[in-house]
Amino acid sequence: MPRDLPSSLAAELSALLGPAGWRTDEAVRRAHGEDDSRQWAMPDAVALPQDAAQVAAMVRACRALRVPIVARGAGTGTAAGAVPFDGGVVVSFARMARIVSISPDDRVAVVEPGVINGDLQQALAPHGLFWPPDPSSFERCTVGGNLATNAGGPRAVKYGATRDSVLGLVAVTGAGEIVRCGGPWTKNSTGFDLTRLIVGSEGTLALIVEATLRLVPRPAQQATLRAFYRDAGAAADAVSRLMRQPQGPAMLEFIDARAINLLRRNGSDLPEAGAMLMIEADGDEDTLPLALTALGAAAEGDGLLSLDVALDGLARDRLWAARRALSPALRSIAPGKINEDVVVPVSRIPTLVAGVEALAQRARLPIVSFGHAGNGNLHVNILYHPDDADESARAQAALPQLFDLVLALGGTLSGEHGIGTAKRDYMTRAFDVPTLAAMRAVKAALDPDGILNPGKVLPAA
Repeated sequence: MPRDLPSSLAAELSALLGPAGWRTDEAVRRAHGEDDSRQWAMPDAVALPQDAAQVAAMVRACRALRVPIVARGAGTGTAAGAVPFDGGVVVSFARMARIVSISPDDRVAVVEPGVINGDLQQALAPHGLFWPPDPSSFERCTVGGNLATNAGGPRAVKYGATRDSVLGLVAVTGAGEIVRCGGPWTKNSTGFDLTRLIVGSEGTLALIVEATLRLVPRPAQQATLRAFYRDAGAAADAVSRLMRQPQGPAMLEFIDARAINLLRRNGSDLPEAGAMLMIEADGDEDTLPLALTALGAAAEGDGLLSLDVALDGLARDRLWAARRALSPALRSIAPGKINEDVVVPVSRIPTLVAGVEALAQRARLPIVSFGHAGNGNLHVNILYHPDDADESARAQAALPQLFDLVLALGGTLSGEHGIGTAKRDYMTRAFDVPTLAAMRAVKAALDPDGILNPGKVLPAA
């Protein structure tokens, strides 16, 4: 029995959840103590509820003894948002993984939080529909995790992030009460929009137990333009031109020279270049050629080296698979990685790219940038060797400089990874005192004893 967990609570939750739903063995606890941030802490127990009633009863029991609760999906987050630093109970939704219903006529699906994003997409394909959020971990990450962090992905430039594709929620507050907000409607002006509030709150306000998702018809045809540029500045300028087009791209990804070289080393058929844009268009046999022509014209300009089109499905799939593999491949450059997903207005992308290149020179470290340029959202990866004290110090010193640059450009700290603990202490730079006080008031209203994912998102008052 874990030393720090009250025996009365353990007995109550063991009876509630049964032996398969209440785990205190060390191996299971250890497996649920980390995420892709590479940070780790041991929880006192792991709960695997099967329905909303069990979740609510569990929260009430933990609240009575002020025991922390940390919700967890598949552990693919990078901001340490699912790491149980204060111990307590990790709630895994692995046994709440049902696709409750799919309504093609309403373009709506109702799902439980443990559904894998990729599994949902497969289930929707026969209906000619898809759910827009497509993070690079879509084959492993859960819908609940996508909801918790307001995940995005390449398609967000056209279809929006997770928050834009959720119509309603059923959730359990920190008081153990079940709340229902929204529903299978695309218009709703009734009461406060709790759905959009809870999405992106990283399990600090409520535990999502069911979601009503907005679905989109699959495009009939797709094609990807590859544009190679002399340098990152030329590619960044092209981003602004592309986003001014009436026919915007379905995806628009920026990849810098270091990332291109990494892809080349891993077997991708790419020429040497200072930067690359991957520009996806979708439509039908009438609209797709027009979109490609307009986007191709916008991609042209000073610094363009070459431009080609991948129409074949296999060629497109290989190209996007290589893009999705970029983040894990970075550790072949250096084992230490600080991965930030900063956002600036699209018009400031050229200034951000130039600022990051200058930061890499000052820090004397490789900094690899790529990501969703059409949203102004770049993944800036500061790479270093953790066993080198000087490199580690320079990497940590570069991080606040990056955030200062982003905020000075009118940007924000995170576009899709969330805040967790990784960026929590920088929230005071991003928000003024009254705004943070309003956030804390919301937290206190929905989680009066502060048991839901304590220490995450909001810095201490």
